[in-house]
Amino acid sequence: MDSGERINEPAVTRWAQSTIHPDMWVDADGDPRESDAETVDERSALLDGLRHYRLTLEMKCAGLDSEQMARRAVPPSTMSLLGLVRHMAEDERHFRRMAGEDSPRIYRTGEDRDGDWNGAIADPAVVEDAWRQWRAEMELTDRFIAGFGDLGTQPGGDVQLRAILVMQIAEYARHCGHADLLRERIDGRVGQ
Repeated sequence: MDSGERINEPAVTRWAQSTIHPDMWVDADGDPRESDAETVDERSALLDGLRHYRLTLEMKCAGLDSEQMARRAVPPSTMSLLGLVRHMAEDERHFRRMAGEDSPRIYRTGEDRDGDWNGAIADPAVVEDAWRQWRAEMELTDRFIAGFGDLGTQPGGDVQLRAILVMQIAEYARHCGHADLLRERIDGRVGQ
């Protein structure tokens, strides 16, 4: 058995949409993460980093159906791309809670602390809801951050807003690495 194959699973062939660099997701001129926005200060640098990883997660899920989104492609892990979208919606809210916002959990409960992962099932309505919830939570986070002129503010009491943004970027970056592996196991697509 090839090291990339598992018993009863079809082999996938690595591929990328890029025509210039075969290890890139798309060519640089088609990459939505590239922008002309200048990062002139700490705030713009942090917000651009957050935007970059949010778009990376969305790109890693592009073009997949509900079964592929819900597939736990790297056993024994319970992770799926759909679970990641749900998890990051939950985390957007978690980071606002760290900054003092009172907002309940979306998917996790006292009975199911992994509800974001466990509820990620191959149902088009569940996928649609996850994307809607994630986008709504990102918008709320962006508005929340915009409400503070100073990133040194400690809106939740103990942690500066800048530190919360760094933690949020790190969480997205970590999970975008997971998304790379999940996507490659699903259909072979690779890239930055």
